[in-house]
Parts: sequence; C-alpha cells; structure tokens
Amino acid sequence: MKTKTRIYTKQTLIGRLKEIAKMGFVPNNRFGNSGGIGNTLEDLLEIKENNLPMPNAAEWELKTQHINSSSLTTLFHIEPSPRAIGFVPQIFLPKYGWLHQEADKKYQKGEMSFRQTINGNSRSDRGFKVVIDRKEQKVLISFDANSVSPRHKEWLESVKQRVGLGELNPQPYWGFEDLKHKAGTKLLNAFYVQAEVKKDTNREYYKYSKIMMLQKFSFEGFLRALEAGKILVDFDARTGHNHGTKFRLKQDCLPMLYEKVTIIL
Repeated sequence: MKTKTRIYTKQTLIGRLKEIAKMGFVPNNRFGNSGGIGNTLEDLLEIKENNLPMPNAAEWELKTQHINSSSLTTLFHIEPSPRAIGFVPQIFLPKYGWLHQEADKKYQKGEMSFRQTINGNSRSDRGFKVVIDRKEQKVLISFDANSVSPRHKEWLESVKQRVGLGELNPQPYWGFEDLKHKAGTKLLNAFYVQAEVKKDTNREYYKYSKIMMLQKFSFEGFLRALEAGKILVDFDARTGHNHGTKFRLKQDCLPMLYEKVTIIL
C-alpha cells in the first residue's frame, strides 16, 4: 500500500492516533510481515516507514508493540570494555565457554559457545550477574561460582581448570558515559503505541488501544531498569562468530527509560 506522506504537529498526531484507536480492530496491511503492527499504523497515519514527519522530527520516533508479547526488544549493541582485548572472544569464550551443541555437526569440531542473558536482579544459572557501581560509574559483569546450578557441575569444573573460580579478572564493564551516549542516541522522544492482536485463519488484526508520549531519556531510569532485571545484557558468541553484545528490554518497560511520560489513551 503506497502512502502520500502527511505532515503532523504534535497535537494533530495525537488527534489522529485517537481516531485510529476508535476504529477498533483493523487488518494487517502487510500480509506475512512480522512488523505488521508498526507498518499498519504507518499506513493508517499515511507516513513512510521509520519516518515521523513533524517539527523536530529528528528528535521523535514512533514505537509500536504487541501488548501481550513476552519477547525482548533490542535497545542497542555495544561491546564491553576493556575493548582492546576483545573480551568476549578472548576471555569469555576460551575461559568460560562450553561446547556448542552443534559442534562437529553444523559447526567445526570443538566449536565453543558463550550464550548468556544476564540481569541485575538475580544470577544466571551459570553464576553471572549485572552489577551497577555508581561510585566508579560502571556497569559490570560479575561471576560467582557458588551460584552456579548443579546441572552445570561439569562446566564449572572445567572453568576451575581453565581459569579458577574467583571473580572475573579483569571484569568486563561499560562506563556510564559510554552507555549514556549510546542509549541517548537510540532512545529518542517517542510516541509509544501498543496494540491488541487477534488472528483468524489468514490474517492478523490490530486494535491500537494504549498510547503514551515519552520525552527525554533518563539515564537513572536506565540504571534502575538494569538493577530491576527489566533490561538484560545478552551475550551471543561462538568460536566462529561473535554475534555482538546487546542490551535488551522486557516488554512494557519502555516508559521507565524516560523522564516524562504522558498517557494519551
């Protein structure tokens, strides 16, 4: 569906979003497209993909989400310091990795894996946790051998042989300023629209039922979300390829990351 791009002010956009909400369930305009919620809303707004045509548009974006989704949203990619040593491929993989389940099948013999989703609220089953050090202004990854699940007993013994069971040394970290800059350039002011989803045999339908206006990124809110386990750090590396380190957000938690939240609907 081709659209003739409309120009909006903040108030006219709010008015149009309310009109769309009153339409109830509308069909997915992009059949077979996993991004259907956002694409269909863009079509209804008559705007181009990933483009919000309004004054100061560079400072605003349109974010959409399935209300009941349990999936994580990737906020950004950023590798930990000390970057000069390539921490993930040089430390985590050889010293804390484990044999990839596809080793000697899809991948080469001996292929190692380090795939962990780590939060600041509790330790992972392999003993890793996100720690906020406000004094040193760092977000660090910590390891505690005593917190490793018994089902990883063999892996823990291998870690003991490779590097010992103490704290990570050095500890991978992200400086507050680096994170503040990275997040601040990714998390712009946003119109945050959540939709209910229903399906029939051939099509999805969306009801845009929750609308918020999110203004000014809050780094303190970002840190609190990390501590509460709402933002997670996701490592995904294997011997042949480091897929990158991601900061990922649980659903429904985006408003935590802004100083001003205005509920429109």
